[in-house]
Amino acid sequence: MFAEKGKSSKLLFGEVLLEYGVVTREQLKKALEWQIHVGGRVGSILKEMGYLDDDSLLNFLSKQFNISPVNLFELVVPPGILNLLPFEKVRSFHAFPVKEVDANITLAMINPHDMNAIQEVEFALSRRVEPSVAPFYQMEKAINYFEEEGYGNKDFDGVHLKEQVITIESETPSVYSLLNLVIEHRATELHLTVGIPPSIRIDSEIKRLPLPSVTSEQMIEFIQEVLTHEQKRIFAREKEIDFALSIPHTGRFRINIYKQRNSMSLTARFIRESIPTIEDIGLPPWINDYVLKTQGFIVITGPSGHGKTTTLSAIIDFINTHRRCNIVTIEDPVEYLHKHKRSNVNQREIGVDTESFATGLKHIFRQSPDVIVVSELQDLESISIVLTAAERGHLVICTMNSQNTITAIDRIINVFPEHQQHHIRQQLADALLFILAQRLVPKKKGGGRVLACEKIVNSARIRNLIREGKKIDIRSLMHVASSDIMSLDHCLANHYLKEEISFDDGIKFSDNPSYFQDLIKSEAQA
Repeated sequence: MFAEKGKSSKLLFGEVLLEYGVVTREQLKKALEWQIHVGGRVGSILKEMGYLDDDSLLNFLSKQFNISPVNLFELVVPPGILNLLPFEKVRSFHAFPVKEVDANITLAMINPHDMNAIQEVEFALSRRVEPSVAPFYQMEKAINYFEEEGYGNKDFDGVHLKEQVITIESETPSVYSLLNLVIEHRATELHLTVGIPPSIRIDSEIKRLPLPSVTSEQMIEFIQEVLTHEQKRIFAREKEIDFALSIPHTGRFRINIYKQRNSMSLTARFIRESIPTIEDIGLPPWINDYVLKTQGFIVITGPSGHGKTTTLSAIIDFINTHRRCNIVTIEDPVEYLHKHKRSNVNQREIGVDTESFATGLKHIFRQSPDVIVVSELQDLESISIVLTAAERGHLVICTMNSQNTITAIDRIINVFPEHQQHHIRQQLADALLFILAQRLVPKKKGGGRVLACEKIVNSARIRNLIREGKKIDIRSLMHVASSDIMSLDHCLANHYLKEEISFDDGIKFSDNPSYFQDLIKSEAQA
């Protein structure tokens, strides 16, 4: 017997294909390299690379397990059959019911020899189960489809799903093909750097693709593909450029191109077309009341790549859904596109609609905004204007890069000369609604990330400590979680105790690893 994923008492699955002359040694080598970097099963990878067709893959899987195969891309399964098995078990077993014959259920599985799964399904259904083997890549596509479109609320149409399959190119592809791979592998980013293979980020980790290293000439071609004539002119002058790129039938990406080591690099971050809700991304429900206030200052902070823009967009959408007001944003670049709901949403992009954040903010009061949104708070002039705006009766929501809530307060105050800092502390104390610092932490069981937050809500005691410049006292308050303050370590400890994240990731993302461990120990002893 041979196994698609490798382990067997005889030949490995790839070696069997090689022995039968179905694939070449070079093709198998590339598939194994891909498996090392992004996981999966060799047979399915060979199929996705175009070296193996579905019929051959199904034929060999049938021989491997000595059981009938099922091509998920040829099936239409009605909700009545799907709903026989809860989606939690579908995801856990990598199996789902596809038809019912004489009260028996045919179960498509990637491992039809998993007797524990079969017995558990038979027990749950009180029916006899007849397993059929399905290719790993088809099952992955089906489960991803269920996660995005819902499970059991409509027909599973495998034929339609097949049309969305993207083939992995065996040689260095175009930028657009690489961006397709970001979507295909549920990654968040694409990284192109001269001297190393193209890389994608999956659940916070960079994975190099099994492709040739990018050359200087290829990098120039990649960049020429995505830049307009005007953007090429800006890049030549500024030596870096940040913009949004929409690709029909693929998606929208935030692209950053920059110079490094006398060469160029490109980073592309996938922007989801649908704007997630506050609940979708795991933001705490207390935020709802604050973001509907008509006046005040809100700061979303944290390191780059930890979902600040997504949080900002979810908040804008919540206001847009629940208030009748004029929202004006200044963004670099515009990532999520907001439709007008109850509010008017005017989105201005740096370099397209206004020269800079400071320039856009100078004129913003003439636009009669009720809500002002700034995608990145950086300079003294911008901070001064938004604090004044919050004092004047506007709701101001901004993001900035900092490690935690305290360093965010420091950045806001310390950007000013010392003789102005007392006045800025008074402004901040009066205007602030809350500061939220966030991290995206890989889920313990894989397949996504969990949002962990640190908060400072501007209560009377917080307001006084900000006025007096007692940031150390604010930090010391975080050792006891309360309605107005909670540390990142408390949130991470809660996620760990709920088995949502691993202990190692809790330590990795914690602000104070010793305190994080103490929280877990004290809870275990309680």
